[in-house]
Amino acid sequence: MKLLAIDTSGDACSAALLIDGKIEQLFETAPRRHGERILPMMQDLLDRAGLRVNALDALAFGCGPGSFTGVRIAAAVIQGAAFGADLPVLPVSTLGALAQGQFRRGGQRRLLTALDARMGEVYWGCFEVGEDGLAAPRGEEAVCPPDRVELPANHGWYGVGSGWAAHTASLTARVGDALAGVNSDALCEARDIVIMAAAQLHAGRQVSPELAAPVYLRDRVTRT
Repeated sequence: MKLLAIDTSGDACSAALLIDGKIEQLFETAPRRHGERILPMMQDLLDRAGLRVNALDALAFGCGPGSFTGVRIAAAVIQGAAFGADLPVLPVSTLGALAQGQFRRGGQRRLLTALDARMGEVYWGCFEVGEDGLAAPRGEEAVCPPDRVELPANHGWYGVGSGWAAHTASLTARVGDALAGVNSDALCEARDIVIMAAAQLHAGRQVSPELAAPVYLRDRVTRT
């Protein structure tokens, strides 16, 4: 299997190439430079592997939630590349990828992902890693005030993402003693997106390029 995945949903910009189980990633913290950096990063990975984009099985991207501009950049880049190479696309939740990344780093299997959505809200998702090593959602992703997030049952949940730094007191109080720890510095990475995308492709959940849309969760960008 050969997959190329990108993420530009936050401050970081990353691209990852999966070839038969081996992953190579390029990662930069490049706020407001995603548009100029992501295409060269994709091409660099392909050049290193001696591949053309049409030799891939599919393309994947972090579809959101996250920065409105960032998720639009990723969707547009992947749509354009997929149309040109006649490839299917695999949109992957950035909240899910955050959970997958924390499992890779620390082994935690119950993850509460929160991204700062501004306007006093968080993008929120609950995930549990199964025996297959993949983060699966436990409920719907949402955008809401931190003191109203939906909580799963049981204990031993681990907080991940920038929302935990922006709303530490509210989220900690909401989760209570079910919280086992927090990593508020974690960023979404393309290497975790490509792992989840590979599972989606194996399950036949790819989409055509025109259906590869960003997921914003929130319809409004600013308060009126």
